[in-house]
Amino acid sequence: MLDYSGGNTYNGTTRADGKVVIVTGANTGVGKETVRELAARGAHVILACRDMDKCEKAREEIVLETKNKYLYCRECDLASQRSIRNFVKRFGKEQSKLDILINNAGVMRCPYTKTQDGIELQLGVNHIGHFLLTNLLLTKLQVSAPSRIINVSSVAHMRGKINTKDLNSENNYDPGEAYNQSKLANILFTRELARRLQGTGVTVNAVHPGIVDTELTRHMSFFNSTLSALVLRPFVWLFIKSPRQGAQTTLYAALDENLQHKTGIYFSNCKEQEPAESAKDDTMAQWLWKHLIGLRQVLRVADTTHSSSHPRQYQKRLVSSTHPRQYQKRLVSSTPSPNFIKPMLLPPC
Repeated sequence: MLDYSGGNTYNGTTRADGKVVIVTGANTGVGKETVRELAARGAHVILACRDMDKCEKAREEIVLETKNKYLYCRECDLASQRSIRNFVKRFGKEQSKLDILINNAGVMRCPYTKTQDGIELQLGVNHIGHFLLTNLLLTKLQVSAPSRIINVSSVAHMRGKINTKDLNSENNYDPGEAYNQSKLANILFTRELARRLQGTGVTVNAVHPGIVDTELTRHMSFFNSTLSALVLRPFVWLFIKSPRQGAQTTLYAALDENLQHKTGIYFSNCKEQEPAESAKDDTMAQWLWKHLIGLRQVLRVADTTHSSSHPRQYQKRLVSSTHPRQYQKRLVSSTPSPNFIKPMLLPPC
């Protein structure tokens, strides 16, 4: 029932003075409330947002409230890999370290749309955009260790399934299923990245913010119906968290001193929780990672000189004919060195 009430509150007193934090989707909802609390604790926060006007408005509001002037708006559209790379380049020039990365931005149950790179929007923004952003920032996180990565997932992952034959949802698109898949991918990514980063001082965990009333619900018929507006909205606060309440588990995972060595874990209501069995499938986690790395033109992780490649030339590679179980024996069973990541994912852009 905690998901349908205010839930637990993070009551820790840990300060974040001087810590450099990136929060994606920081201009509204849970992201904005996360920034507000981090700013109050002295952090230097980069608000990574698509809409700069909304970002500046949120930044000004929080600066006035917290008296923390070290908040910065930077453009980062997770539906554009070019935008993500430009954001990382600018960040690298402006900051020498990164203490906390909070992958918060997301879209939910939207009509079928593709990113600028030809990827289904929910998969592209909720998972692949953050997958690329995180890997491009790994060097900064490693030199700043101990550091933390927080992936904002959802309890919806429990209904999710990785569609290995149609990862891009080209056939029979269902917005709910696509959303659930993207949230399951978040947790599988968390587990696999935690495995790869063992011994580096960088931890990575996933959180469920709760059932939160934010702009994410704008495509859900329940929240847009006349019945909801006239009859149910006055009582909805009894069942749904506010953005401030929804930010509590993110803050807990980002700041609590007792979690310094905790990694690869799923948190909800400021407590460690068991995710769905499908979210603990390490074979699928490795398949998803390797599949995305294999999309070299999509992620442009291998050869960035072929800029003329059109999305249609590589979209078909989002459809795999090889199920993860068919090559399980080929996967590396031992924990890779951190350097295993860098040659594939962090070439000069």
